[in-house]
Amino acid sequence: MDNKRRFALVGTGNRGTTMWGKDLLAGWRGLVDLVAIADTNSLRAERARTMIATNAPIYDSVDSMLAETRPDLVIVCTPDDTHDDIVVRALESGADVITEKPMSTTVEKIRRILEAEKRTGRRVDVSFNYRFAPTAARIKELLNAGEIGRITSVDFHWYLDTRHGADYFRRWHAYAERSGSLFVHKATHHFDLLNWYLDSDPDSVGAFADLQMYGRKGPFRGPRCKLCPHKSECDFYLDLEADPFLDALYEEPSEIDGYFRDGCVFREDIDIPDTMVANIRYRNDVHVSYSLNTFQPIEGHHIAFNGTKGRIELRQYEDQPWEAPPEDVILLVRNFPKGKAAVERITVPHSAGGHYGGDDRLRNTLFKPGATDPLGQRAGARAGAMSVLCGIAALESARKGKVVRLADLMPELFVEETQAVSRLAANGA
Repeated sequence: MDNKRRFALVGTGNRGTTMWGKDLLAGWRGLVDLVAIADTNSLRAERARTMIATNAPIYDSVDSMLAETRPDLVIVCTPDDTHDDIVVRALESGADVITEKPMSTTVEKIRRILEAEKRTGRRVDVSFNYRFAPTAARIKELLNAGEIGRITSVDFHWYLDTRHGADYFRRWHAYAERSGSLFVHKATHHFDLLNWYLDSDPDSVGAFADLQMYGRKGPFRGPRCKLCPHKSECDFYLDLEADPFLDALYEEPSEIDGYFRDGCVFREDIDIPDTMVANIRYRNDVHVSYSLNTFQPIEGHHIAFNGTKGRIELRQYEDQPWEAPPEDVILLVRNFPKGKAAVERITVPHSAGGHYGGDDRLRNTLFKPGATDPLGQRAGARAGAMSVLCGIAALESARKGKVVRLADLMPELFVEETQAVSRLAANGA
């Protein structure tokens, strides 16, 4: 027990209850001890505690929880716009923090977290599990090895299907004030992957975005799926009772906080786009073409790196109306083979666990003693900040019709980096 991380879980939605609750205790019980659960909805917290199979005490106040249980680690799984308050209070109590992505939603909230981390000397980790997926790691190895030379551009397109994509429009994510839009909430994963793959920071973003399917574009609307008179004709009808897990966590608990898990995807006050494209210029002169679509018949992504010596390409299938192999195939295509294969097909089998094994590898890195990180997959607060800033810049560009420089949003983050590079140069590094 003395060697275990004493952690508190704040937020008992789907992700908190599974990834950082039930699954964490099931696989890493010898390394962690759940000492408290905090949630503003007491019934949801009680249901989650049963699912997690723990007797940890429940709190409706983060401050009381921190004062009474003194965890050395706090895991934050609450709505995005609340992350900064919880993270800062946890750091100030002397705890380290793991926060679900995105780290936060605005420049001011990012600044609060970075300043608190620096002031307290504690650490913030951001749960960027896509970095840990075996295929992502293999691509990173190929890029690091210089297999395609200097990278000049990237094509990156992410597809959400009409199950997963629509779900964001049922929930609190559908409001920019809560989620920062999907340019922040969802694309923070994708922007972080790009930042990590390219080992650089985004410099400027030009974007377009619109609402094409959901919200006011819908043909009809109702109070929520359960009470909707259009359920028989709506393609997006969600029968919450058919999912015992979601029903237990959200239906009766909605009587406490009024939050319905089956909100109408056609609510007229939805203010985030569902169709997004962005062009990103990186500080190392790589150009990226990115898109995010939320109502496709397929789920997955396509990414291609174009370099001076060739191209690396991946089409990853996550869900689609045909059978796909239980593995990913990375294409490595060389401009000038010179004795090597012109085309190399690199097969990466899917691993068990969430995100093709990425969730398990992330938890191993965070909790297993002596874990190494040769690819730099562990993501701290700066990585969290940079991916969110990219999303903020994209949304601002789409709304204002202009290219947005990240350094204009948060100059101090780039000044500190420039100063660090100058110091290294002065020391002959």
